[in-house]
Amino acid sequence: MQLPFRSEIRNSPKQQTIKIFLSDESLDIRIKNHLEHFNEIEFIEIRESVDQNRADENITVFLKDDADINKMKASIDSSLWWYFEEDMVDE
Repeated sequence: MQLPFRSEIRNSPKQQTIKIFLSDESLDIRIKNHLEHFNEIEFIEIRESVDQNRADENITVFLKDDADINKMKASIDSSLWWYFEEDMVDE
């Protein structure tokens, strides 16, 4: 069974980000809107992926300077699992 999403912390020279890869890319906008309730998030972008063996698109989450990236990844993962469990119950 394919998981509905995968997330990972990415390091860049300017800022750490959380990238979310969805199994169903048609949900990108819905998931972006779902995540916007987190106060620790500065902004969210839907980007084309350039890495090999990755989804065509990813959701890139930029955090505010004082946010703990590990705690935020755990919170986002938990929120997404809840989202997908609710979505599966609704079908």
